[in-house]
Amino acid sequence: MAKKHGVFVYEEATALTVPRESSAGLQVVIGTAPVNVLDDPSSAVNVPVLANSSVEAMAALGYSKDFKNYSLCQTMYVTANLYQVSPVVYINVLDPKKHKKAMEAKEVNVASLQAVVQEEGILKEGLTVKNGEAELKANEDYVLSFDSDGYLVVTLLAAGGAAEATSLTVSGNMVDPAAVTKDDIIGGYDVSTGAESGMEVIRKVYPKLGVVPGILIAPGWSYEPEVGIALSAKAANINGVFKAMAFVDIDTAKAKKYTDVKEVKEKSGFTSEFCCSIWPCFMVGEMILSGSAVAAARTAYLDASNEDIPSNPPSNKSLAITGTCLADGTEVVLDQDQATEVGEYGAVTAFNMNGFRLWGNHTGAWPASGDAKDIWINVRRMFNWQGNTFILTYFDRVDDPMNPVLIENVVDSENIRCAAYAPAHWAGASIEYLEADNPTTDILAGRMTFRQHIAPYTPAETINNILNYDTDMLAATLTGGE
Repeated sequence: MAKKHGVFVYEEATALTVPRESSAGLQVVIGTAPVNVLDDPSSAVNVPVLANSSVEAMAALGYSKDFKNYSLCQTMYVTANLYQVSPVVYINVLDPKKHKKAMEAKEVNVASLQAVVQEEGILKEGLTVKNGEAELKANEDYVLSFDSDGYLVVTLLAAGGAAEATSLTVSGNMVDPAAVTKDDIIGGYDVSTGAESGMEVIRKVYPKLGVVPGILIAPGWSYEPEVGIALSAKAANINGVFKAMAFVDIDTAKAKKYTDVKEVKEKSGFTSEFCCSIWPCFMVGEMILSGSAVAAARTAYLDASNEDIPSNPPSNKSLAITGTCLADGTEVVLDQDQATEVGEYGAVTAFNMNGFRLWGNHTGAWPASGDAKDIWINVRRMFNWQGNTFILTYFDRVDDPMNPVLIENVVDSENIRCAAYAPAHWAGASIEYLEADNPTTDILAGRMTFRQHIAPYTPAETINNILNYDTDMLAATLTGGE
């Protein structure tokens, strides 16, 4: 060994594992967007798109105020104008190669070398532009763009052959959002190509983007029983390990009044503990938004203001809306008793109490289940968050030698991490390694089991104050205290 002379420093491996937190409120939104406005619309079909702001989302997928046909834009609007929350993952299923229709030839006037075709959804690919009978050439006679309303703008080039034109005839194809079906939203796996679509793309969110889904929504679609059930099933098992919550909508065409909610919810199959059902729709001015889009964003905003931990129940939190309604625009006015009744059906609603507020604490599992970890929204989300965080934190320990050092590392790291969240976010949490859970047969098979106890707070749904008439107090006052 070489001789040393001086002062030397040596480093030891850290005894504790640094936690990697899961983002409890990360929204993953499945639906349709006006991707025809993009330079390459096909690049935004059935792929997870991570947007750190609504501006990024609009640039990546397009934007339209037609929320019925372009359902992803609901979340873009809500996260831009109601709640500033990010990031959001968008999955667009509108495929211009599949969901399209022919556009009737339209004659448009030219002003200052520009002609605007005032219709959304026009595709650049396959477009024909004529000046009279003469067909013009793209990038020689004209260039194409879209304005902020999603309308196609044909700009004539001064050096082109139609600079003097006063009108143009435009024909071609346009996307057809009406051709999208619930089967496109649910999606599937193509065995011949290996391509995944719709909800199957949720699988790619973590391996591709490095973020774990927290809330799954499909505004404008999740009221369909097949869609809502499939979304809840996905939330229960993502990548074989992670868990999330599905925020789904109850069909307002069937549940037209609050007393209809229980039957429609149960007939829709929205009874999973990983499901949060919302009724009815929400209004902002004249705009009608799916309840799931608003409730999901509000919940994510609540998490963001709570150290990104889902311990705080979203119920009784203010909503930036102007009213509640059915999907057809019929106004719904609930009072506290009626809103509470909806909550007892295992659904979430909203009512006006000096401003609108979200109301209801139960997952879809209520009232059939009585398990506290499954019936309360915030408790269920805390279990999801803790499980996801544990997986992320200790994944690097997989395949390490199964020895006392590994056991001590996990137990000490977890107990220190969990203690930091008490009493603010839960009553307490602890983890232990028990011999009874780890028989020799499991050890030889390479399996080790820890047992963790967590105690998230349940919501204070009822606060009682018993008032009584104190006659002694009255008499003492009237008699001057004698």
